Amino acid sequence: METVEKIDSQTPAQKLLKGALLRNEGILASNGAFSVNTGSRTGRSPKDRFIVDDDTTHLTIDWGTINQPISNSVFNSLWKKASDYLEEKSNFSGNYAIGTDNQYQLFVHVTTELAWHQLFCRHLFVPLKPETQISSAWKLVCAPNLKTKGKEDGVNGDAAILIDFTQEKILICGTHYAGEIKKAMFSVMNYLMPDQDVLPMHCSANIGEDGDVALFFGLSGTGKTTLSADPERFLIGDDEHGWSKEGVFNFEGGCYAKCINLSKESEPLIWDAIKDNAIMENVVLDPITLIPNYDDDSLTQNTRAAYPIDHILQRSFASKNPHPNYIIFLTCDLYGVLPPVANLSKTQAAYYFLSGYTALVGSTEVGNENNGIKPVFSRCFGAPFFPKSANCYANLLMKRIEQTDCSIFLVNTGWTGGARDQGGKRFPIPVTRAIVSAILCGQLDHADYETIPYFKLRIPRFIDGVETTFLNPRTAWSSTSSYDQASLCLARAFANNIALMNVSDDILLAGPTEINEVTV
Repeated sequence: METVEKIDSQTPAQKLLKGALLRNEGILASNGAFSVNTGSRTGRSPKDRFIVDDDTTHLTIDWGTINQPISNSVFNSLWKKASDYLEEKSNFSGNYAIGTDNQYQLFVHVTTELAWHQLFCRHLFVPLKPETQISSAWKLVCAPNLKTKGKEDGVNGDAAILIDFTQEKILICGTHYAGEIKKAMFSVMNYLMPDQDVLPMHCSANIGEDGDVALFFGLSGTGKTTLSADPERFLIGDDEHGWSKEGVFNFEGGCYAKCINLSKESEPLIWDAIKDNAIMENVVLDPITLIPNYDDDSLTQNTRAAYPIDHILQRSFASKNPHPNYIIFLTCDLYGVLPPVANLSKTQAAYYFLSGYTALVGSTEVGNENNGIKPVFSRCFGAPFFPKSANCYANLLMKRIEQTDCSIFLVNTGWTGGARDQGGKRFPIPVTRAIVSAILCGQLDHADYETIPYFKLRIPRFIDGVETTFLNPRTAWSSTSSYDQASLCLARAFANNIALMNVSDDILLAGPTEINEVTV
């Protein structure tokens, strides 16, 4: 057996970085970040993700193409294979927590083949306090250079992401993409937290000087990280949170930001956070100067940077924060139909949360890299990570909203004036920022609203700093009849999607109705 380098929360990140450099796992970029190339897998591998189907999970997992079942015997066989493999390799191990609120923390012991993967965990998970006593912990093993043998190993290909809720184990092999590590633990939290009356959320969060909290739900590429990194507010977290009866807390100890087209002008906080000890995945460097070219998507559009949250100077230091005052559902509408902002009722919030309509932008999934931007309905704004029934999470959302009476908005960061491929233009980031600012300062709580057809969405007639031509999507089109046709088509798509779920009549009626025969 070769050396096992044990890591704890007091181990300097610099030590892991040095190990990664000595092992030629990557190189240092000009900004001080450690730059790695993850090879052919530059995103998550959903077709290679499985959950053990046993007495614990058989009736509690929403099985299907997302949550694929696997037998306990297959899991145990691959776990032994990975353990034997790592015994012959030098590897790294460390203990971490998931969740900043001590009441709901989950502990995990991570063993990685690569030093930079352990550094990633050091950044993204919550460091343990020296006095923390661990009675039990999940075990996560990551062996990226161990390739599985497809059907011979009981899986689909040469990579596998396996979760066993009974044994509290996670195995990741055959992929270097670090996002699999954080999303595996996110899936675990999303399964466990509802039983503790905590709503797990795929959202970013920030807090104002007066203690007002905002949540930004959305899939990758819709603006969660960008909009929550607000120079006027304090970041709670950029991706994964829990909402308990006491308030909001971060699941993570760091950020995992998309880098494509990153600029200091539009996203200064993220730009400045990518520095010494940060990790960049698949970001192209100038071969001579080693300066990152964030506009280069030749490796993937899903370029990433991982860094600890203390790289963000304006952040919340609290382990848990107050209940949200504002919830913002971020959608990226390719068709230019949805308004840039709409105020939602409580039942509309449940409808659009269950729908999770948006677009896959700069795909985070293997196999979708060359499919361009495409529309998707992803329940809870994160279907790949929520193992239980969507109604489980929607019911918890409704419960929390009713307890706190927060304001809810739908914000479209996608296209306006037409569809993406038919003359439409994407909403400028400054426009979206102005809209979000109007929400967070309370301007839209008392705005004058009108309602658009089919979707029954209430849209403001006026927002300070935003051209009125942006606010009503119908008037932004050169042809109102073309808009009406596109709107009807999208409304029918919403209706088709929600029909696949078992929802109450109240929620059903909160979405598009009066659309005649529901066929697309």
